[in-house]
Amino acid sequence: MSHITLVRHGQANTEARDETGYDKLSDLGWQQARWLGEHFQQTGEVFARTYTGTLQRHIETAEGIGPDCPTEVVRDPRLNEMQYFDVATRLREQHGLPIPQEREGFIEHLPTLFTYWKEGRIEDVPETFAHFESRVSDVLNEIAAGEGRALVVTSGGLIGMAMRLIMRLDIAAMSHMCLAIENSSLHRVQPLSTGLAMTQFNAIPHLDTPARAFARTHL
Repeated sequence: MSHITLVRHGQANTEARDETGYDKLSDLGWQQARWLGEHFQQTGEVFARTYTGTLQRHIETAEGIGPDCPTEVVRDPRLNEMQYFDVATRLREQHGLPIPQEREGFIEHLPTLFTYWKEGRIEDVPETFAHFESRVSDVLNEIAAGEGRALVVTSGGLIGMAMRLIMRLDIAAMSHMCLAIENSSLHRVQPLSTGLAMTQFNAIPHLDTPARAFARTHL
């Protein structure tokens, strides 16, 4: 049966505070991707199609997963992350809300950012919330209409938006889901005659051992 497996990229450059600086895997991020590839080999998971965004961390994660990605990987910019740092910078400049420096700060910051962004209260953003929502819907439905199992390497914000669309989440629920998404985690979407259904969320079978507990990361 055809389905889509969404993979969040491996850990990126967590010290960065801009889009360019963040967009590369850390050493741990590469290891997470390689372990995920080994998991696919051990379980016999085979994908007919592979897609990534055009961001470096997406491409590197697919490379780390390795031979279970088909030779020809489709790189689609619609699978790119929202430009969080750019939107957050404008939120700070226009509304005085600082960008968090640690994960705990994002718990309150992210729903506020999404709310202001969705309501059009942040000016001069790289894209509107409605455009982000629309492009995620379009690319997911196009992939779902294809033949064979699809592996999609993307980002946490995009996976959160996918869940918002599929599960009809409000902004608060979407924000909480985004905050829970771990690096290199798996999320499965099943196409049904009535639309897309979410059948798996935030699975990390390749990291779910005591010896690899250190490798579970969110940022």
